[in-house]
Amino acid sequence: MKTFFFYDLETSGLRAREDRIMQFAGQRTDMNLEPIGEPVNILVKMTNDTLPSPGAINVTKITPQDTLRDGIIEAEFCKYVTEEIFVPNTVAVGYNTVRFDDEFMRATLWRNFYDAYEWEWKDGRSRWDLLDVVRLTRALRPEGINWPFREDGKPTNRLELITKLNGLEHKHAHDALSDVYATIAVAKLIKDKQPKLFEFLYKMREKSAVKKLVNLEDKQPFVYASGRYSNEHNKATVVVPLTAGRNGNVLVYDLQYDLEKIMAESVSAVRSTFFPTVKELCYNKCPAVAPLAVLDAQDGWSKIGLTKEQVEKNLQILTKHPEFAERMRSEYENRPEFPPAVEPEVALYDGFLNDSDKVKVAAVRNAEVRNLADFHPEFIDERLPKLLLHYKGRNYPECLSESETESYEKYRRQRLERQVPEFMAELKTIQDDFLKEELMLYLQSLM
Repeated sequence: MKTFFFYDLETSGLRAREDRIMQFAGQRTDMNLEPIGEPVNILVKMTNDTLPSPGAINVTKITPQDTLRDGIIEAEFCKYVTEEIFVPNTVAVGYNTVRFDDEFMRATLWRNFYDAYEWEWKDGRSRWDLLDVVRLTRALRPEGINWPFREDGKPTNRLELITKLNGLEHKHAHDALSDVYATIAVAKLIKDKQPKLFEFLYKMREKSAVKKLVNLEDKQPFVYASGRYSNEHNKATVVVPLTAGRNGNVLVYDLQYDLEKIMAESVSAVRSTFFPTVKELCYNKCPAVAPLAVLDAQDGWSKIGLTKEQVEKNLQILTKHPEFAERMRSEYENRPEFPPAVEPEVALYDGFLNDSDKVKVAAVRNAEVRNLADFHPEFIDERLPKLLLHYKGRNYPECLSESETESYEKYRRQRLERQVPEFMAELKTIQDDFLKEELMLYLQSLM
């Protein structure tokens, strides 16, 4: 039976490959969004090679000491979520999970010798993100829902404001379980008020469905909602496929822009002006897209602040400049996707594992703790030997030999020393004396 699993994380910072998961919470529901079983709410012990962002701790109020007292180690957490949570036919869903929480899950699984991707696609699994569903609903079919605005009058889609305006329970924003319940409530609200759009976007979460609409072989304009686009247009616009992007994705052009006006700009301004017009659409990130025909109903064009004539004119101008697509493809190819990896933990996206190493990686995570001390597989991938040392040092330091302990401590100290300046600078901005003291004590305990 296919189910949703709504989940949310609280983390030690914003960098998925360097910071750590501190709280994981979730609730399984059926396809009608009714709860199945008990909620999940667990803490994950902070690893001894990482300093948290004081700003993040100030928001969540979860201290590293809380996790050390009540949490489980990362290796146990990974075993639990892969075996008990992200089971076959699970749709993992949350609010901004594709860009944030899912990335933390991938990085955590990678450094603990689990496949970083299978939890989100294998055996009928998939993922979905309610944030972009909210954006497209607000842009195209806002009726029946109260939508929040910031103090300056600009629209905002913050979860806690949507729940408040619509009388939905959301007791503690930035507590993972409270945010999960709020996300389920917002999903129910959209499903109730705009059921056709909800069901359509649920189907469009699949990569294959997106590819049928966003097709480089038959380039047709479509509606696209993303945080990249302006509030003026309710975070939605009309785009057209431009050219192939990286990793099999596609670059799309925003048809609110007249390309010839942009090309008339000075050479120094061209690069900075081009990039707002072009965006990389990733097929596997559940983009909120819809056929252009949706704008012909319910005054759709005026809702996003565009006209059909404007879009058609800019499309014709774009077709006169085929060289622009090639230029953008080259620009994007030459932009680094990620900063250079300084340690194997952050080298997740440097390449896939070969079949031989996949077997050995599985053997690592399945090994009994008492057997890890003498377990030294002959890996082919050069990232894995160091990753194994760090894995044992973080989770099972008692398994390290004397020389391994020395090597791990050297790595750990160097990593912490890189983090200290930023940590101390940020700590000075915290007003909560209790948190400041706890964080200083934690720093001293690690160093």
